[in-house]
Amino acid sequence: MYSHNKIPISSSSNRAGRALRGADSRVPLKSNAALPSLQSKKILDQVRERIRYLHFSIRTEQAYLYWIRFFIRWSGTRHPRDMGAAEVTSFLSFLANDRKASASTHRVALSALLFLYQKVLEVDLPWLDGLARPTVPRRLPVVLTRAEVSQVLALLDGEHGALAKVLYGTGLRITEALQLRVKDIDFAHRVIIVREGKGFKDRVVMLPDTLVAPLTQQLAHARACWGQDQADKRPGVFMPHALERKYPGAATSWGWFWVFPQSRVSTDPRSGEVRRHHLYDQTFQRDFKRAVVRAGVVKPATPHTLRHCFATHLLQSGYDIRSVQELLGHADVSTTMIYTHVLNVAGRGVISPLDRM
Repeated sequence: MYSHNKIPISSSSNRAGRALRGADSRVPLKSNAALPSLQSKKILDQVRERIRYLHFSIRTEQAYLYWIRFFIRWSGTRHPRDMGAAEVTSFLSFLANDRKASASTHRVALSALLFLYQKVLEVDLPWLDGLARPTVPRRLPVVLTRAEVSQVLALLDGEHGALAKVLYGTGLRITEALQLRVKDIDFAHRVIIVREGKGFKDRVVMLPDTLVAPLTQQLAHARACWGQDQADKRPGVFMPHALERKYPGAATSWGWFWVFPQSRVSTDPRSGEVRRHHLYDQTFQRDFKRAVVRAGVVKPATPHTLRHCFATHLLQSGYDIRSVQELLGHADVSTTMIYTHVLNVAGRGVISPLDRM
């Protein structure tokens, strides 16, 4: 449940899976790279220590801890070092057959166990690499029409309205939009700079003229929150990669403040500092879902659907696939090609024999 003084951490399997799939990808060390000795004594604390050493995201940490804890409880609280291929295989079969876990959830659980044995316990077990990963089905994305998008956006106001327009107007992922800092909005050049997006990559996207007014209003709201934190002498916002030590005043500066700040302060789950976090994604997701229902849209639309709409509508307008790939931040154009399938799914140019009767 949401609390005003803590950042919520989900404990359900579905949310744990979504958290990892939606988190920013981090580049782990090679399997043969030397890892420092662990200082923690308890197994879950060791997992946290190793994840933070490798700079994995907080969502990856939450997801891995959930599945490792689940595995230990399923085994009767046996220590993972005392288990092996039979127990891991049996656990994965339990998830697939008894829990009816989806292929993507199954893969997240397997990734967590691989991390446990390879990076934490540092056990060289050849059977780990031989474990089969279920194939995640390739599905067409949900895409709304321009009219449907317009209807949904009209039902969102304030910071949620501005955030929805950012998602549709720029194609950002929801985590990328929520993690925007004031310094990343360049009104003069009409661009938004995405820092450390998926794959740990930066990129630049356009800032639509229509977004100037909503973002100006949102920054005024953010400025009020920043001013309140300054008056209360808060420690400042979260700074990545020890930048807080390198630039001591940056965490409390206006430039590093969130574009979409949370209305209340919360406790950082890692440092324990009480500070201002950015807007919580599930708060926006619930509001977006209500807007979809009120708009009479029957498609299973989520905030990520706005990213699909951005790409599809650009292709419909005649923009080339490479430009769309760059804006979306896809590493491979084959990922972007899924939107061409959406355009062709109705078989444009092909007349059904039923229409010829």
